Amino acid sequence: MYAHRAVTAECHTTASVTQRAFLDTTQCVLHDASVLRFLTAGESHGPALSVIVEGLPAGVPVDREAIDADLRRRQGGYGRGGRMQIEKDSVEVLSGVRHGRTLGSPVAFLIRNKDHENWKDVMAPEPQPDAARERRRLKYPRPGHADLAGALKYGTDDLRNVLERASARETTARVAAGALAKALLREVGAGIRSHVVRIGGASAEGGASIPWEALADVDQSPVRCADARAAEAMIAEIDRAKKDGDSVGGVVEVVARGVPAGLGAFAQWDRRLDGRIAQALMSIHAVKAVAIGAGFEAGETRGASFHDEILWDAEHGIARPTNRAGGLEGGITNGEEIRARAVVKPIPTLLVALRSVDLRSKEPQKASVERSDTCVVPAAGVVAEAMLALVLGDALLEKTGGDSLAELVSHLETTRAQQRELAGPR
Repeated sequence: MYAHRAVTAECHTTASVTQRAFLDTTQCVLHDASVLRFLTAGESHGPALSVIVEGLPAGVPVDREAIDADLRRRQGGYGRGGRMQIEKDSVEVLSGVRHGRTLGSPVAFLIRNKDHENWKDVMAPEPQPDAARERRRLKYPRPGHADLAGALKYGTDDLRNVLERASARETTARVAAGALAKALLREVGAGIRSHVVRIGGASAEGGASIPWEALADVDQSPVRCADARAAEAMIAEIDRAKKDGDSVGGVVEVVARGVPAGLGAFAQWDRRLDGRIAQALMSIHAVKAVAIGAGFEAGETRGASFHDEILWDAEHGIARPTNRAGGLEGGITNGEEIRARAVVKPIPTLLVALRSVDLRSKEPQKASVERSDTCVVPAAGVVAEAMLALVLGDALLEKTGGDSLAELVSHLETTRAQQRELAGPR
């Protein structure tokens, strides 16, 4: 996927030893080793968001209704703000798909922003009069947002230039891309689900040990929690935060089942799949910590109590009675469910504004207030599904190769037969 890069350099043989040592980029060609990549574009209040997905084999089924369903799931969840009442996200397929299947060429999607009608002058690409530039100018950076860091990076005191791309609206395009990766994984028998473990002080009974089957109907919960009693407490947490003009964070878990063993590698640091998953989840707006399996508890537990024992019987072959490793050992999938948790901070746009500074006058001010949500934790789980799917899809293609889905499946069946010979039942 795009967020993960393994880069190698091939220098011209005519370059001197000194030139090669410094890897002069004018004489080197850089290669991105990712197989499945994506790029998103677009601003929060611009005309549209777009995404290009490259690397999918030919023949992967593409169901627009399923993609739109995931986009609706991202928009849902108790605690969302007014923007979700405006947008009705739906993909337009621009390329790479014919008669419901991928062609093997890049897939391009467009998702229009309905709210752009209210921002045409503010977000116009053409030069505008001063009144348009000032009308929605963000003046006072919000603690916890990209406002100040972006202003320092790009040398601007108009924080609108930062906010528009830094906004979590961008995750709409990621979810669309992730839906394609999910479709690929389904073709090899793998699926992905997510659920909310905690919001504020309210947590689900059993936490991250809730079984796969219990997650089938989690979208029926307003907070996407499998524990109905905990869901009520989570809603109360959100209501209290909203009443106070505040926001509240939490924890989500994303689970992948049926993922082939042997994806990822320990040969180099940047090929370890647990690291790639962690980076992908950390890239989600507001995520501040990630754990694979029971990683958050690992520092408090002795080894004999933490590690998953390896058993074998004639009926099932090798099996694990526990899965604290979260389906990954040595940066490689081991055939168990992949489980990862992400901590989502309270979002930084608050009605009870924190202290800030006017970047022009340097006078103290209250941080700017934008239309926002009280809680995004339920939606973060849907985005986490997309990011996990993209990483696993990349790792699958890296392992199996194949320009068509049929070729990929054939290669995978050969691998699985070898693994059954090694670790399967007798």
